[in-house]
Amino acid sequence: MADGLNIPGVSDRYKTNDLVEALMEAERIPLKREQAQLETYQKQQSAWRNVNQKMSSLRDSVKTLYSFENPFSNKLCSSSNEDALTVDAGREAEFGSFKVDIIKEATSDRFLSGNIDKEYKVPEGKYTFSVGDKKIEFNYKGGKLQDFVNALNKRGGNTIKAGIIGVSANKKALLIESLKTGEENSLIFENAALELAKKIDMVSPAKIQTEKLFKETSSLKNVQTKDKVSQTALPSISKNAVEKNGDRITVKQRGGFELEFPDSVKNTKGKTVEFSFKIEDAEDITEKINSAVREPSLPAPGKVEFSGITIFNNKFFSTLPAAANTVREEVVPVEDNNMFFVKNKYGLEVPLEENDYRLNDKTGLTDVKINLSDYPDAVSLIVRNSNTGKTISLTVPETYDASAAKGFEPVHAISTAGDAKFKYEGITMTRGTNDIDDVIPHITLHIHEPSEKPVNVKVEPDTQSAKDALITFVGKYNQAVAEINILSQNKPERISELDYLSESEAEAAEERLGMFQGDFTLTNGKSSMQRVITSPYKYSEDAEITLLSQIGISSNASSGSQGYNPSQMRGYLEVDEKKLDSALEAHLNDIKALFGYDSDGDLIIDSGIGIQLDKQLTSYVQSGGIISSKTNSLDTRIKNSNQKISKLETQLAQKENELKAKYATMQGTLNSLEGQSSTLDNFSNSMNKNRK
Repeated sequence: MADGLNIPGVSDRYKTNDLVEALMEAERIPLKREQAQLETYQKQQSAWRNVNQKMSSLRDSVKTLYSFENPFSNKLCSSSNEDALTVDAGREAEFGSFKVDIIKEATSDRFLSGNIDKEYKVPEGKYTFSVGDKKIEFNYKGGKLQDFVNALNKRGGNTIKAGIIGVSANKKALLIESLKTGEENSLIFENAALELAKKIDMVSPAKIQTEKLFKETSSLKNVQTKDKVSQTALPSISKNAVEKNGDRITVKQRGGFELEFPDSVKNTKGKTVEFSFKIEDAEDITEKINSAVREPSLPAPGKVEFSGITIFNNKFFSTLPAAANTVREEVVPVEDNNMFFVKNKYGLEVPLEENDYRLNDKTGLTDVKINLSDYPDAVSLIVRNSNTGKTISLTVPETYDASAAKGFEPVHAISTAGDAKFKYEGITMTRGTNDIDDVIPHITLHIHEPSEKPVNVKVEPDTQSAKDALITFVGKYNQAVAEINILSQNKPERISELDYLSESEAEAAEERLGMFQGDFTLTNGKSSMQRVITSPYKYSEDAEITLLSQIGISSNASSGSQGYNPSQMRGYLEVDEKKLDSALEAHLNDIKALFGYDSDGDLIIDSGIGIQLDKQLTSYVQSGGIISSKTNSLDTRIKNSNQKISKLETQLAQKENELKAKYATMQGTLNSLEGQSSTLDNFSNSMNKNRK
């Protein structure tokens, strides 16, 4: 390429690009000004959104202090034996303490098979399992034991579960268990399931064999007299008033006996004792007792007869006072419906439960069915007729294995289905589950295992959760006030005093410092919040807590003053934890009312710090509220600014293209002239050479 040859667009020999850039820089001034304004709008919008987030977070915290789920209604439950019993309390549960004696927990059927070869194949068939009113039924094509377990578990859901236990290298055992507790949720095998259970030695045919518990009254024991009111003239309870006639036993007035269970009953699970009885009216023995003569009974004086002559002795006499002058207490008739008890090895007599009795409409008798698994450590049956005017007629008690009623009995039972049994307020109760919520209002009992002694349960206020909620409220309030101070005041100390800010947070705050200094929206909002939290709220005539400062929360709580001092604290709240703890312990309900109460009796909370502050904050953060109006206005400005910037950028692009085109043309002309000049110079030089 010859020296001086210039190609437009490749070589910038005349600095035309610099000239164009210099001219365009002046043209871009309006664009840069608008871009800077757009950035300001965007920062302001971001700042308003940040305020909205702080206020919304504060409002959410405030709502929790007066809403239905306020922490002041939370309850704490403690159990003296959490291994046996744990308790959950609802928000409406009453404070207090009570005792629960756990006799037994609810159990489920868990049956284990005998040892099975690891290669055992489960036969094809229709397998049916029932637990209570739930039935699991499926057709199985036959296969490995693990495949059968997978098929059962896939369909079992929360009703039934199966598993395999490795007994040895070549032997396994199948475990099938009900996932529902309670006597009514027995595990039943049907169809191919029953056949399989029999083959693998999980169950065997049940034989119902009854056994009479005694034959002669001589084997009965006397029982203690336990009258509610002692009467010296009243006969003690005695087995002498008990008669047996065939299979019937009659217990007369003031009769009773103790029937000891044989070892075969006491040491075998699932045993049931049954008998039937009826109560009949009889002559009240107190009438005879009260009419009896209370003076000494002396023998007849006697007589002598000889040769037809009879000589009578004189009557005996006594210096004791006559009956009319004897002071005696009249015997009162006794009526007592508690007649049947189960005695345990500790000597405690447990009355039979209501569900142990059932009236038989056909016979007119009351049938009694005692599941001994409900009465741990039972050793005997007590029959006590304390009545003076009633007799009891009952059949001889019999015992049998309750599992036989299913048609089969487990061979290797890990546990059998049974109800939970416990005592509350001296009343023995049974339930088919270990999670019981229908005994004490708004309280759920969780039974785990029997207790050696009654479990003490306490329901107390959860002051810690209330304290945490109040401290959270103070923190959220201070964050909102800090953001307002930063945006409304151009003072660096407003940032430096917030020692909890990180370095990056402090730098970001410096960019927002004084951004809305001339806008009174935020300062007015701050003043409104301060009025709410410092105003008194007297929710009743005898209210003791009417100010937030009385519970240790104020703008200068650390100084011990209850007043408000804006020059000292800039509107921030402090917490005196000792004072707050003391107030929560003594005035929890008053503090709850301080944040929200019904002032006009319409059952709607309409006054208090919580609801008033909520109303103030809602006016700012709600859709269409103050902050929403600010951000919407900035949205319009940002949109207009973007449009203006887009228009200016288009105009600048056109201007730059025009300048580049003009200078390109000029550069081309100059290059052409320079080429012509070079040609003339070459021609002149050539002519000069020829002349020589």
